[in-house]
Amino acid sequence: MSQKRIIQIIFVLLGITAVAHLLSFYASVSVPHLMLVGSRWITWLFVIIFAVRKKSLTTWILVSMIIGVEIGLNFPVFAQNLSVLSKIFLRLIKTIIAPILFATLVVGIAGHSNLKQVGRMGWKSIVYFEAVTTLALLIGVLAINITKAGSGIVLPEHFQQDLPEAKAQSWQDVVLHIFPENFVKSIYHGDVLPIVVFSVIFGISLALLPEARKRPLLEFTESLAEAMFKFTNIIMHFAPFGVGAAIAVTVGHLGIDILTSLLKLLFTLYGALIVFLTFVLLPVALLVKVPIRKFIKAISEPVSIAFATTSSESALPKAMENMEKLGVPRKVVSFVLPTGYTFNLDGSTLYLALASVFVAQAANIDLSIGDQILMVFTLMLTSKGVAGVPRATLVILLGTAASFGLPLWPIMAILGIDELMDMARTSVNVIGNCLATVVVAKWEGEYKEPEGDINFD
Repeated sequence: MSQKRIIQIIFVLLGITAVAHLLSFYASVSVPHLMLVGSRWITWLFVIIFAVRKKSLTTWILVSMIIGVEIGLNFPVFAQNLSVLSKIFLRLIKTIIAPILFATLVVGIAGHSNLKQVGRMGWKSIVYFEAVTTLALLIGVLAINITKAGSGIVLPEHFQQDLPEAKAQSWQDVVLHIFPENFVKSIYHGDVLPIVVFSVIFGISLALLPEARKRPLLEFTESLAEAMFKFTNIIMHFAPFGVGAAIAVTVGHLGIDILTSLLKLLFTLYGALIVFLTFVLLPVALLVKVPIRKFIKAISEPVSIAFATTSSESALPKAMENMEKLGVPRKVVSFVLPTGYTFNLDGSTLYLALASVFVAQAANIDLSIGDQILMVFTLMLTSKGVAGVPRATLVILLGTAASFGLPLWPIMAILGIDELMDMARTSVNVIGNCLATVVVAKWEGEYKEPEGDINFD
């Protein structure tokens, strides 16, 4: 059976299933429960067949979400046992953060011979990153205050919060947290920002060594970075199980009604990201005279990879290659892109601001304008430790909630649709960092636009 025929069957079955459910819920027509459930499962069976034929990770992720909703609706008690799968996935993702941050930053810094230019590119990059991510944070806060997507969530009586208690942090604690006390301890606790600081200083130190002393460590970190990219690809094959389990637990715990508010959150995020692309990144591109058509062609494949895998890192090799073809020198690309993956994740920072206020709204906690401004400044620091890896934002979101005394149960609810949100924010991360390489190259006066058509395949 061809894929086209399978898609036709799926649309027919979806139509029949939708009509049956509409008649049951809105027209008071007595439709047997077994028929309603059976029609859905037959439809999902053909969706699974399509996924098998398609052999696409994104398709399997969407299928797993559908199956997760069904399991949560029909077997809510059993669904709670699936939480171990989502926790396994989160743990595997956390193992990547430290080595991939360390490797990419050290290679990006120590791979240069001219440290003065590295320093110049460094402060120019940081200035640009800070300005753009601050705008992303403000747009995120503004969007969630307009839609109030978290308002109106009511927990059922049987819901039990088994997450750790929130612990507030002072501004002194936040600042001290930036600097590593012990590198291994930071890795063990998953403290991403101290790892970044250590990696930057280590990269500068390595760059100061003679070539004979520097080369072995540089080759090691290059191999480590490549190995971590492969590690990421392997883990992403477990993503359908982790995501499906997460949404099954969410629906089983809170019921299908929770998805209404979560979908509102999803649409809020997508709308805010579109506003950010249209009113921040596009004007920047026009201001520095980026060749828009060539730039879109250059980023189309890396962005597609990032969207499908929900991992910015998986798109890094192709993004670096295409930015070089676009006319950005290799020394600029190799420094700005890896550094941007730590300091310039525009989509993730926007999401963090939006999701933090969503948590407060869900818990019916009224944050004043002053509290939200303080939260934005806190996220300006903590979000710099977000690696370009799926779910790293959840770690930062948990820390932000703890710092402001917010409950943690809404974050577990968000996890149910986090895959869909991750696709959008990761794509924006890649777009923002690719644009940053052109901006810094233009700022350095080293950008040379290639003539004629470019083959980015």
